[in-house]
Amino acid sequence: MKYIVALDQGTTSSRAVVFDAMGRMVAAHNIEFPQIYPHPGWVEHRPQDILDSQITSLKLAVAQAGIDAADIEAVGIANQRETTLLWDRKTGEPLCNAIVWQCRRTAPLVERLKQDGLGNILRDRTGLVPDAYFSGTKLQWMLDGIPDARERAAKGELCFGTVDSFLAWHLTAGHVHVTDATNASRTMLYNIHEQRWDDDLLRAMDIPAALLPEVVDSSKVVGMLDKAILGREIPLAAMAGDQHAALFGQGCFDAGMCKNTYGTGCFVLMNTGAAPVRSTHNLITTIAWRMDGKPVYALEGSVFVGGAVVQWLRDELGLVKSAAQTEPVALEVPDNGGVYFVPAFTGLGAPHWDMYSRGTLVGLTRGANRAHIVRAALESIAYQSVDVIKAMESDAGIGTVMLRVDGGASANNFLMQFQADILNAEVVRPTVIETTAMGAAMLAGRAVGLWSDGDLRGLQSVDRGFSPAMDEDRRAALLHHWRRAVERSKGWAEGNQE
Repeated sequence: MKYIVALDQGTTSSRAVVFDAMGRMVAAHNIEFPQIYPHPGWVEHRPQDILDSQITSLKLAVAQAGIDAADIEAVGIANQRETTLLWDRKTGEPLCNAIVWQCRRTAPLVERLKQDGLGNILRDRTGLVPDAYFSGTKLQWMLDGIPDARERAAKGELCFGTVDSFLAWHLTAGHVHVTDATNASRTMLYNIHEQRWDDDLLRAMDIPAALLPEVVDSSKVVGMLDKAILGREIPLAAMAGDQHAALFGQGCFDAGMCKNTYGTGCFVLMNTGAAPVRSTHNLITTIAWRMDGKPVYALEGSVFVGGAVVQWLRDELGLVKSAAQTEPVALEVPDNGGVYFVPAFTGLGAPHWDMYSRGTLVGLTRGANRAHIVRAALESIAYQSVDVIKAMESDAGIGTVMLRVDGGASANNFLMQFQADILNAEVVRPTVIETTAMGAAMLAGRAVGLWSDGDLRGLQSVDRGFSPAMDEDRRAALLHHWRRAVERSKGWAEGNQE
């Protein structure tokens, strides 16, 4: 039996998952590492923590699987996106902590770019909205703040990379300095149309091109795993940002196919095919993956509060004792009783983009009870996802026939059925919910010839499908009242000192 190992390097932990040649998960190991908050709004990771936790999880997952390293065909990487690292090209030593994607320290640098008239250029060339979320200004901040860093970078003495690049460099003992097209597309430095680093944007952020990695395909052997790690060299054969890997792992290979990851928030990605689609709803245009030199594009939208609303019901209101309890409680009533909950705790994201929205519970009557509120909270996750998906459909001119789902809240059968009903599309939950790792494994297996493109289409197995069973009048009425509730949440905090 042959195996593929996926490295899933996330924001709070590093995970390694072993898959067999049938695409079945054999073993997995997860190691958490510390989060560092030096100042309000700043988030950092120690690069050595990222590396050590990932290598250790790799070794322990292989040991748990009870397999020989000689049976591992390839290793693939999926990673937290946008997190930025800078290291010495000769020694591999980081010059500072990694600046994590959540970090807001570079907001003033982003404002300066917008004031300089670069907002539309950034949007046109990179598909992104100017924001501190992305890597470019994080790297600019490092080069501004570390003595001699910019001069050393110009001489080729330093390497910049996102987490995939940093891992690849160290896993191959410094033999490769590469990133894949998906991660490059999250830097605010990469022209997604011309598939190259953009000279004008590099100049605007004063970033020397000499420290940038080579951009490679997402499914490609880029080097060999250092023999010291597992006792033999193994092809490092895939790299992709985590949400892109999940889209691939869900089998969303064709234009119009869509996946939603129900985590703390919800990440919705739609495959838009060989041509990038510019959003008119402030969604992000990104590279889904690139294979054989040919990019496939996607639209991406985020719901700020998804599964987090369940945590709020449990921890702040005490209405349930566990996330699993929300399903039977919601089913205690036949409908929401006219109750709608907009969980805009930190504002509303796409397609509304109202930072002043706040959580709003409307439609309460004397007969409204705990079950109605719990049900309204679960329904809010589906409503928000529909808002994003409908914006994607409008941008792409593609209707959604099927939504593939993963993440913790996808285990809630009530929520998944309501999602199918309110979206009026089939909702499919896979057997293997480790879709990020699955995608990295599939990309790696393809690169080494373990799986053909046809084989990849047969690797996903379905745990359960949910078909829409709601009549159109009922669906239209629910969406109408949801939108009324959203309007009432907007602008609530405007002018408040928070």
